[in-house]
Amino acid sequence: MYSIGQLSRRTGVKVTTIRFYETKGLIPNEGRSAGNQRRYSNAGLERLLFIRHARDLGLPLDSIRALIDMDGTDHATAHHIADAHLGDLRNRIAQLQKLETELARISTACKGGQDAPCRIVTAFGDHTSCGSDHD
Repeated sequence: MYSIGQLSRRTGVKVTTIRFYETKGLIPNEGRSAGNQRRYSNAGLERLLFIRHARDLGLPLDSIRALIDMDGTDHATAHHIADAHLGDLRNRIAQLQKLETELARISTACKGGQDAPCRIVTAFGDHTSCGSDHD
Protein backbone atom coordinates (compact mmCIF):
# COMPACT_ATOMS: atom_id res chain seq x y z
CA MET A 1 0.00 0.00 0.00
CA TYR A 2 1.11 3.51 -0.82
CA SER A 3 0.52 6.78 0.97
CA ILE A 4 -0.71 9.64 -1.18
CA GLY A 5 2.78 11.19 -1.01
CA GLN A 6 4.39 7.96 -2.22
CA LEU A 7 1.84 7.71 -5.00
CA SER A 8 2.62 11.30 -5.98
CA ARG A 9 6.37 10.67 -6.09
CA ARG A 10 6.00 7.46 -8.10
CA THR A 11 3.68 9.00 -10.71
CA GLY A 12 4.69 12.66 -10.80
CA VAL A 13 1.08 13.67 -10.10
CA LYS A 14 0.59 16.33 -7.44
CA VAL A 15 -1.14 15.33 -4.21
CA THR A 16 -3.90 17.88 -4.80
CA THR A 17 -4.54 16.40 -8.25
CA ILE A 18 -4.71 12.88 -6.80
CA ARG A 19 -7.29 14.10 -4.28
CA PHE A 20 -9.22 15.76 -7.12
CA TYR A 21 -9.25 12.53 -9.15
CA GLU A 22 -10.44 10.68 -6.08
CA THR A 23 -13.32 13.11 -5.51
CA LYS A 24 -14.30 12.71 -9.18
CA GLY A 25 -14.38 8.93 -8.78
CA LEU A 26 -11.50 8.30 -11.19
CA ILE A 27 -9.35 6.71 -8.50
CA PRO A 28 -11.05 4.44 -6.00
CA ASN A 29 -11.00 5.38 -2.35
CA GLU A 30 -9.13 2.36 -1.05
CA GLY A 31 -9.28 3.24 2.59
CA ARG A 32 -7.19 4.93 5.21
CA SER A 33 -4.52 3.96 7.68
CA ALA A 34 -5.04 3.96 11.44
CA GLY A 35 -3.67 7.52 11.35
CA ASN A 36 -6.38 8.47 8.80
CA GLN A 37 -3.86 8.67 5.93
CA ARG A 38 -5.11 7.75 2.45
CA ARG A 39 -3.77 4.39 1.24
CA TYR A 40 -3.56 3.10 -2.33
CA SER A 41 -2.83 -0.36 -3.74
CA ASN A 42 -0.88 -1.30 -6.87
CA ALA A 43 -4.20 -1.12 -8.73
CA GLY A 44 -4.55 2.51 -7.59
CA LEU A 45 -1.01 3.21 -8.76
CA GLU A 46 -1.73 1.65 -12.16
CA ARG A 47 -4.98 3.62 -12.48
CA LEU A 48 -3.20 6.87 -11.70
CA LEU A 49 -0.47 6.08 -14.25
CA PHE A 50 -3.21 5.42 -16.81
CA ILE A 51 -4.90 8.74 -16.01
CA ARG A 52 -1.63 10.65 -16.11
CA HIS A 53 -0.67 9.24 -19.50
CA ALA A 54 -4.15 9.87 -20.91
CA ARG A 55 -3.97 13.48 -19.63
CA ASP A 56 -0.48 13.83 -21.15
CA LEU A 57 -2.08 12.83 -24.45
CA GLY A 58 -4.63 15.59 -23.91
CA LEU A 59 -7.71 13.48 -23.22
CA PRO A 60 -10.43 15.26 -21.26
CA LEU A 61 -11.55 13.74 -17.96
CA ASP A 62 -14.91 12.67 -19.41
CA SER A 63 -13.12 10.55 -22.02
CA ILE A 64 -10.80 9.11 -19.40
CA ARG A 65 -13.80 8.22 -17.26
CA ALA A 66 -15.46 6.48 -20.24
CA LEU A 67 -12.29 4.48 -20.89
CA ILE A 68 -12.05 3.49 -17.24
CA ASP A 69 -15.73 2.55 -17.07
CA MET A 70 -15.51 0.31 -20.12
CA ASP A 71 -12.60 -1.57 -18.51
CA GLY A 72 -10.86 -2.15 -21.83
CA THR A 73 -13.58 -4.31 -23.37
CA ASP A 74 -15.57 -1.93 -25.58
CA HIS A 75 -13.43 -1.55 -28.67
CA ALA A 76 -15.96 0.63 -30.52
CA THR A 77 -16.08 3.17 -27.69
CA ALA A 78 -12.31 3.24 -27.34
CA HIS A 79 -11.90 3.81 -31.09
CA HIS A 80 -14.56 6.52 -31.05
CA ILE A 81 -12.83 8.33 -28.17
CA ALA A 82 -9.41 8.09 -29.85
CA ASP A 83 -10.75 9.19 -33.26
CA ALA A 84 -12.70 12.12 -31.79
CA HIS A 85 -9.67 13.28 -29.83
CA LEU A 86 -7.47 12.98 -32.92
CA GLY A 87 -9.96 15.11 -34.88
CA ASP A 88 -9.98 17.75 -32.14
CA LEU A 89 -6.20 17.74 -32.05
CA ARG A 90 -5.96 18.16 -35.82
CA ASN A 91 -8.38 21.10 -35.63
CA ARG A 92 -6.27 22.73 -32.92
CA ILE A 93 -3.11 22.19 -34.97
CA ALA A 94 -4.76 23.84 -37.98
CA GLN A 95 -5.82 26.77 -35.78
CA LEU A 96 -2.31 27.10 -34.39
CA GLN A 97 -0.87 27.08 -37.91
CA LYS A 98 -3.19 29.96 -38.84
CA LEU A 99 -2.06 31.84 -35.74
CA GLU A 100 1.57 31.16 -36.61
CA THR A 101 1.10 32.55 -40.11
CA GLU A 102 -0.66 35.65 -38.80
CA LEU A 103 1.91 36.30 -36.07
CA ALA A 104 4.74 35.90 -38.57
CA ARG A 105 3.04 38.49 -40.78
CA ILE A 106 2.42 40.85 -37.84
CA SER A 107 6.00 40.58 -36.59
CA THR A 108 7.29 41.98 -39.88
CA ALA A 109 4.66 44.74 -40.10
CA CYS A 110 6.77 47.31 -38.28
CA LYS A 111 10.17 48.49 -39.40
CA GLY A 112 10.97 50.01 -36.00
CA GLY A 113 10.75 53.66 -36.99
CA GLN A 114 10.10 56.18 -34.23
CA ASP A 115 7.86 58.53 -36.24
CA ALA A 116 4.63 56.46 -36.14
CA PRO A 117 2.80 54.10 -33.82
CA CYS A 118 4.15 50.57 -33.83
CA ARG A 119 2.17 48.56 -36.37
CA ILE A 120 2.65 45.39 -34.31
CA VAL A 121 0.84 46.93 -31.35
CA THR A 122 -1.85 48.23 -33.70
CA ALA A 123 -2.30 44.76 -35.21
CA PHE A 124 -2.68 43.14 -31.77
CA GLY A 125 -5.36 45.66 -30.89
CA ASP A 126 -7.34 45.58 -34.13
CA HIS A 127 -8.52 42.31 -35.66
CA THR A 128 -9.51 44.10 -38.87
CA SER A 129 -5.82 44.67 -39.62
CA CYS A 130 -5.20 40.92 -39.70
CA GLY A 131 -4.45 39.27 -43.01
CA SER A 132 -6.65 36.22 -42.34
CA ASP A 133 -9.42 34.88 -40.15
CA HIS A 134 -7.72 33.07 -37.30
CA ASP A 135 -10.47 32.92 -34.67
